[in-house]
Amino acid sequence: MEPALQIQNVSVRYGEFTALDHIELNLQHHTTLGLVGESGSGKSTLARVIAGLITPDEGQILLGDQTLKKKRSREQYKKIQMIFQNPDASLNPKHSVRQILAEALLFHRIVDRSQVEKRSKELLARVQLEAKALDKYPHEFSGGQRQRIAIARAISVEPSLLIADEPTSALDVSVQLSVLELFNSLKRELNLTLLFISHDLGVIHAISDTVAVMRQGQLVEISPKEQFFTRPETAYSRELLSAVPKMPKLISSGGLYEPTI
Repeated sequence: MEPALQIQNVSVRYGEFTALDHIELNLQHHTTLGLVGESGSGKSTLARVIAGLITPDEGQILLGDQTLKKKRSREQYKKIQMIFQNPDASLNPKHSVRQILAEALLFHRIVDRSQVEKRSKELLARVQLEAKALDKYPHEFSGGQRQRIAIARAISVEPSLLIADEPTSALDVSVQLSVLELFNSLKRELNLTLLFISHDLGVIHAISDTVAVMRQGQLVEISPKEQFFTRPETAYSRELLSAVPKMPKLISSGGLYEPTI
């Protein structure tokens, strides 16, 4: 079986600056790839290329056996959904949660108009929010709740791949854990493939199956999670790990491993 996503020789340049330098990367079906690296290493640029928000100067992206060209079909766009660090980037502050979810459901023809409310309530339940949230606006929720609404919107169009770009970095530690547990349950229940970007190695340890390391627009290591945390291949990976004051201990929490510092 071919990988869920193949990134082949992808480069992005801005004048003389190379943001991505001939990236080669595969995401396997129903796994989570954790993407790490210092600020400016190209992580978010790569995420936006995969999501179709940036057109690469070279290379191509394959979703299953389909090549994602410069102009993607509606079906191809909905199959890859992105969740941002700041949920306000994807939630219209002038729209209620009902409107936010209905817009996605109707635009992508997921359900008939008569089924929108029922489906919206199901989506809120899946991200552990009450149905009464439908008539509220984004500013009426906490940061963690807004992130759950953004996740509900992303999964509403039935994607096969979720890209999460630092989705927990602005949240308190206790809220981070609950959101990570939500990602893991959605991955399992919806058969999703995840690309999870974070600078927090504790979060990466908790969520990932494989870890990819970026530096200055290049991929310098791709390793199984346990190998990366115990026997990293490159000096740069060792630098990243040594910068963590104390490596996370593992505490079982409903199947998820909770980092404690």
